[in-house]
Amino acid sequence: MASARDPRRRVAFLLELDPDLGTLIPSGRAEEARGSLQVAVQRLSVGYWNVSRLAQADPGHLGLLIVDGVLARDVVLDDSISTELLGAGDLVRPWHAESIRPMLRHEVRWSVLADAELALLDRRLAAALARYPEVYAALLDRSDRRSERLATAKAIVQLNRVERRLLAFFWHLAERWGRVTTEGVLIPLTLSHRALANLVGARRPTVSSSLGELARRGELARRPDGQLAAHRRPGRRRVAGRAAIRAAAPTLRLAGCRAFSARADGNRRRVR
Repeated sequence: MASARDPRRRVAFLLELDPDLGTLIPSGRAEEARGSLQVAVQRLSVGYWNVSRLAQADPGHLGLLIVDGVLARDVVLDDSISTELLGAGDLVRPWHAESIRPMLRHEVRWSVLADAELALLDRRLAAALARYPEVYAALLDRSDRRSERLATAKAIVQLNRVERRLLAFFWHLAERWGRVTTEGVLIPLTLSHRALANLVGARRPTVSSSLGELARRGELARRPDGQLAAHRRPGRRRVAGRAAIRAAAPTLRLAGCRAFSARADGNRRRVR
């Protein structure tokens, strides 16, 4: 994190930044918790994020909580890249408690796709949370949800046509970042064809041709600003908010087994 004089850094109360973390705290202790859990918040601009200096972070720190924005975590293996998108509410830990040399050599790269704010959950906060185990439970729940999203993404990349992968991944993103517009559902993220290829396990030229095919069929389109949109389907009843996204989502088959459709994941924060 930056120095105390850095204008990109501020101090804030954790449960004001992320009220959902305090949902399980009994009402009689909620006010005390809101006023006692302070964290340092760092602002990051769009671009490459160099996490190498975090290698020396105190292993007793819990991690970094994404308060706002979108990060990309790329795992580079030989000539392939697999990307994970992370947003508000996710807990990341770009350092390790012990140094372990992996048998399978790979590289991890981080980048900021939308201006972000990260809160440091340090050792001091970890000690303070002993009085509020409900917040610990909420953080574990966030980690579990991240694992579920990764498992879904893994199933998506096993679909046998790139058009199916792109469509499934759109609705996978819509659970979290989708916005309902007059025309349909919009993902307010600027994603290049190469970035989409890394997300769905395909090559860029194949993604480009597949997006063209989906656009011709009226199922999915990439706007000039790089954002993905699915047009409202004729005959679908008009409903508001998250229900509109669920109503618009088709049912897709993942890996030839169980159905996948949009579900609210409880994280209501969006990219601003």
